[in-house]
Amino acid sequence: MTQRQPTGTAPELRLLTQLDAAWLSASTAERHARVLDAGAGLGETFRAGPTVQAVATLPLTTLVYPSRFAFQGAALSPAPFVTLTHRALLIEFQQHGSLKRLLFNPTDIEASRATPFFAKLIAQVGERGARLLATRFDPIEVQLRQLGLGVEHIDYLAFDHLHTQDLRGLLGTVSGAQRARFPKAKWLCPRAEWEGASRLHPMQRAWFVSGALSDLPPDRVVLTEGDVMLGDGVMLLRTPGHTVGNQTLFFKTDRGVWGCSENGTAADNWSPKASGILGVAGAARAGDLDVVLNANTPEFAADQYTSMCLERVLVDRVPHNGDFVQMFPSSEVTPSVLSPGLAPTLQHLRVQSGTPRSELRG
Repeated sequence: MTQRQPTGTAPELRLLTQLDAAWLSASTAERHARVLDAGAGLGETFRAGPTVQAVATLPLTTLVYPSRFAFQGAALSPAPFVTLTHRALLIEFQQHGSLKRLLFNPTDIEASRATPFFAKLIAQVGERGARLLATRFDPIEVQLRQLGLGVEHIDYLAFDHLHTQDLRGLLGTVSGAQRARFPKAKWLCPRAEWEGASRLHPMQRAWFVSGALSDLPPDRVVLTEGDVMLGDGVMLLRTPGHTVGNQTLFFKTDRGVWGCSENGTAADNWSPKASGILGVAGAARAGDLDVVLNANTPEFAADQYTSMCLERVLVDRVPHNGDFVQMFPSSEVTPSVLSPGLAPTLQHLRVQSGTPRSELRG
């Protein structure tokens, strides 16, 4: 199927330019310093602004993931895999006086099984083994109904990056081969991520679903440039490195500012010197590292490091444990008998704030 050039627009979004010049710095060290300096200023402005209306966490599935990637090889454990719990976030917010809703990382779980890395793993353990290793939660449509919402009440979809994602089932296809699960939502995708996923380097192919961007309705795909404010208390900022067009969701709640991305897989990644996982704190101190990457990709490690430090600058500290920050991993390491010694020092589990407004009657 043909990959159609996106034509969707979203003039209601506000472009943020505070970080533009900093990201253009040629030197990685200068870029790091300038991004963090500009990020501190943006963070002050964001904290002084309004909050979102509501946040709800929607668990989707568990999956196994190589331990060497989860903590950049720093964790000392014989376990080859950790267990991740992958979750979507529903953000309800005001936009120019109107209530809007964003679903962040609403992964099509069944379609994501075609990701080459996981397809190979499934082939090795068999379908029965794959089912035993994964816990499925209620479909996202069911979880939305439990909150009093239908799929037609979702205005925007966005992902932190396009690893494992297949958009055809979410947006539907022009050919009619698949119906849209979210018939009215615009998909907000950084132009850099769209272009990067459209033509993959051989070392990237293991993590992208083939054909995932083909046959999509072009008027529902909005390519964003740089950083954008969606509405009161919610913004999407570029955080390149894990992928070329990686982005992080930031939102302000009654518990302060949170961020969500897969740059890390646990709270320990953003606060490695406070980690209780054997080996992580030692590696961070030995290397004088402020963060430890989720390191499964070959793109740009230096920029991913800077992006994670930017996330640390923008979000608030965990109230009951100030060593850690309110960065919510979209796929969070979950304690498991399969991965002894690799339980996170602190688990976020969910972000909850306010109550989404019910739109279903009867």
